[in-house]
Amino acid sequence: MIKVLSPRLANQIAAGEVVERPASVAKELIENALDAGATRIRVEAERGGIASLVISDDGHGIEQQQLALALARHATSKIQDLDDLEGVATLGFRGEALASIASVSRLTLTSAVEGETGFCVSAEGRDMVADVRPAPRNRGTTLEIRDLFFNTPARRKFLKTEKTEQNHIQTALSRQAMSRFDVGFEWVHDGKVHWQLPQAATEAARAARIAKLVGQPFMDAALSVEAEAIGLRLHGWVAAPTFSRSQPDLQYLFVNGRVVRDRLVGHAIRQAYRDVMYGQRHPAYVLYLELDPASVDVNVHPTKHEVRFRDQRLVHDFLFKSLHRLLAQVRTDMPSASAESLDVAPAPAQLQTQSPLTFNQSAGAPNYQPVRPSAVSEQLLGLAELAAPPAVFEAREPVALADSDDEIPPLGYAVAQLHGVYLLAQNSHGLVLVDIHAAHERITYEALKTAHDEQRLASRPLLLPVTMAVSETEAELAQERSEVFAQFGFQVDCLGPETLAVRAVPALLQNASAESLVRDVLSDLQQYGTSERILARRDELLGTMACHGSVRANRRLTVPEMNALLRDMERTERSGQCNHGRPTWTALSMHELDRLFLRGR
Repeated sequence: MIKVLSPRLANQIAAGEVVERPASVAKELIENALDAGATRIRVEAERGGIASLVISDDGHGIEQQQLALALARHATSKIQDLDDLEGVATLGFRGEALASIASVSRLTLTSAVEGETGFCVSAEGRDMVADVRPAPRNRGTTLEIRDLFFNTPARRKFLKTEKTEQNHIQTALSRQAMSRFDVGFEWVHDGKVHWQLPQAATEAARAARIAKLVGQPFMDAALSVEAEAIGLRLHGWVAAPTFSRSQPDLQYLFVNGRVVRDRLVGHAIRQAYRDVMYGQRHPAYVLYLELDPASVDVNVHPTKHEVRFRDQRLVHDFLFKSLHRLLAQVRTDMPSASAESLDVAPAPAQLQTQSPLTFNQSAGAPNYQPVRPSAVSEQLLGLAELAAPPAVFEAREPVALADSDDEIPPLGYAVAQLHGVYLLAQNSHGLVLVDIHAAHERITYEALKTAHDEQRLASRPLLLPVTMAVSETEAELAQERSEVFAQFGFQVDCLGPETLAVRAVPALLQNASAESLVRDVLSDLQQYGTSERILARRDELLGTMACHGSVRANRRLTVPEMNALLRDMERTERSGQCNHGRPTWTALSMHELDRLFLRGR
């Protein structure tokens, strides 16, 4: 027999989607406070938020006659019709949060609007008869949630320890604090103030807030992002490639101020780092994407953690190109990695930081012979090692540095070679150490890519076409996007509604599985509207060739050769890290050296 659910049961079912743990409650209520125009938000919790969770703000408040309605299901002031839903500009809009929370807790809502005294209304997990009574307070709203899941003990069993739930609340609050620099936040647990964040109006203040919330090492390695085009704006920070993580635990994306997890955006960012990060490492970033609210659908997940873009390919390409250009500029004027960023054991404190070096395009340099391979085309065809005979190390006096810093290149001039592995150089700031093989590997790799790009991806016909069975959707996609395959040297023809024939492949990838490559590209086109698979496979091969063609350990270099390597690093894109994501150089300033040897004490 079909029956209509009682309001109480319907609310509890909705609570299963919205209220997973105390942190879920905190997120919903903080979003309501932000939508109400709050400039200060205070979050207080007891016993991980299970016993009590109180959130206060100085927003617009709720009028007396609206208080009872605020706890009703599907009651909201944020949308009125379908047009509002198609361009949602607020964080909340469904009108389910308060009703769902009230159905599984003891809730008290106290609010006041400007110029009026306050009132409060309560609910205790059952069908409620509103009892609105005076409760004086200043303008704003306070929500007190006590005994979460007191009437649904099965749900309460799934909660973790108080410490774990406390950390989840702090994480939720941190994300909201990162999304709104114009709002001050205070976090109190069991009577202890953990942090207070004032409003951050300047760039320095915003950077300081991010450092407070995610750690100073991230900001020490952060590259500032600012890009705008075709109605899209991207800003924030991404970590230099040498600051990588073993887990994707430092990745924050905000779309129009809403913290989200989006596969499309994640894919675009991974692709931007593809050429500088390997070994299953993960980039770190705090990014803000802004676009027309009508261009993004936020109504695709009960907790609003996911979004759907109207033009996915446009967003993907914008993100990829913006970050790819930025990461290409990481040369010798960017900070190198610290021990914390690489998830390894930390070195002594004096060795963990490095000041950025300023690159002057007009810097003078001595005459030298480049150590790059002179015949790139031979390496493309034969994977030849460098044929030059080992050079004999020449002990020379260090190059005298000019008085003016403007005449000294960022990496300075070579002084010596250490154990045939490291290059020691002196610049205007102090000491520079370079991993010779890693640095030359990046230089060679970039030279190979440039040479190959100039020749374009040549196509090689197959003696026998490769026939592959696909779905009807994939076959149609292969026909519609045939220019993508042609651009990368493939010839893919449609033989039938569910059959493709691969007649030509990129010459550089002729030994790879043509069918696997085509399937991978089709999968990317379906999910993201674009694909970098072929270039990724090409770059893997070129990276191997660059490794074989680079200066090997224990090869003695002359001083002119070492200076040549330094100058090539200053000119080469992404030279701050090798092809495997490791740093190629680090530096110690004179101040750091003095501290290391206790000079001046």
